[in-house]
Amino acid sequence: MSQNSSQSADPPFDVVIVGGGPVGLACAITVRRAGLRCLLIEKGCVVNSVFEFPGQMVFFTTPELMEIGEHPLVCVREKPTRAEALDYYRSVARVEKLSIRTYERVTRIDGAEDAFRVCTESRDGSREYVTRRVILATGYFGHPNRLDIPGEDLPHVSHYYSEPHPYAGRRVLVVGGRNSACEAALDLYRHDAEVTLVHRGDALGETVKYWVRPDVENRIRAGEIRALFNTLVTEIRDRTVILTPVGGGESSQESFDQVFLLTGYHPDVDLLRGCGLRPDPETLKISLDPETLESRDVPGLYLAGSVSAGYETGNIFIENGRFDAQRIVAALCAPGE
Repeated sequence: MSQNSSQSADPPFDVVIVGGGPVGLACAITVRRAGLRCLLIEKGCVVNSVFEFPGQMVFFTTPELMEIGEHPLVCVREKPTRAEALDYYRSVARVEKLSIRTYERVTRIDGAEDAFRVCTESRDGSREYVTRRVILATGYFGHPNRLDIPGEDLPHVSHYYSEPHPYAGRRVLVVGGRNSACEAALDLYRHDAEVTLVHRGDALGETVKYWVRPDVENRIRAGEIRALFNTLVTEIRDRTVILTPVGGGESSQESFDQVFLLTGYHPDVDLLRGCGLRPDPETLKISLDPETLESRDVPGLYLAGSVSAGYETGNIFIENGRFDAQRIVAALCAPGE
C-alpha cells in the first residue's frame, strides 16, 4: 500500500476516489481490477470512520457482510469488533496494493468529464490531480447533525462518544434516541456514570437494534437510566442544561458534567457543492442515475455508499454500500466509455 508517496497528476488518472472507508476501498479494488489507473484520497487514516467508533464497539452485522474484494474477514466471535475491522481493512488495502493518499482533504473538484481537477490540502501543501472520472465515497460520519443551540461547542459537549471510563461517578446527559445514543447510555451506565437520556420523540427510534432495545428499555424501567422523552435541549451552559418540553411548556434547568449530542450525522454539504452538485435542501440527497449512480448534475462524477443518502443515513451500510462499486465500474467500462 502506497500512502503519501509522491504521486504525479500527469498523466491523468482514470478514476480518483474520494473517501477511504470500506466503500471507498471496495471501489478502489474494483476499479484497479478493471485495469483502470486509480488513486484514493482520504482526509484521515484508512477507514477513518471505523477508527472513530467507540473502542469496544462490536458491529451488529456478521463478518461476511462486511467483506470487500472477496477477502475473508476472520473474527474470534460471531460478529467483528472495531479492532478486528481495522486490522481487516488495513490488510486488504495492503494486499491489494492500493494507491492511497491519507491525511489529505479534498477541498473542491473543478473541470468536467474526462478532465476533472481534484484539489486537495494537507500538511505538505496543496495539490491537484487530473482524472477522467470521480467517485465520491465520503460517507457522513464526520459531519454531525447540530442542534444549533447556545453552548453546543463548549468543552464538555461532544457529538461523538468514545469510551466510558472518564465519566465514572459523573452526571452525563446523552441526547438522542437511536442506536448511538442507546449504546452510549448503556455503556456509561455499566461503567458507573449517572446517565440521563433525552429524546425529542415519545419513544426510542424504530431502528434501534433488536438486542439493544430491550436492554435499554429494561434499564429505563428499573430506574437505572433516567429517560426524558418529548424533551428538547435548548441551551447548554458551563455546568447546567436547559430542558424544554416539545411543543412548549415550562423549561427546567439541570446540572451535568458531560453532554453527548448523539443526534446523527449527514454528508459533507460543502464538499458536495464544491464539486458542482446540488443537494436537495430538504433531504440533502443528490440526483443520481439509479442504475449507474452517476450524478445528473455533474456527468462523470459518481456517488457510492451513504454519501448519496442525505439525512437518511440509516438506509445504507457497509453491507449494501460495498456493492455500489460494481455498478459504477460496470458503467465506467461500458462500450463508449
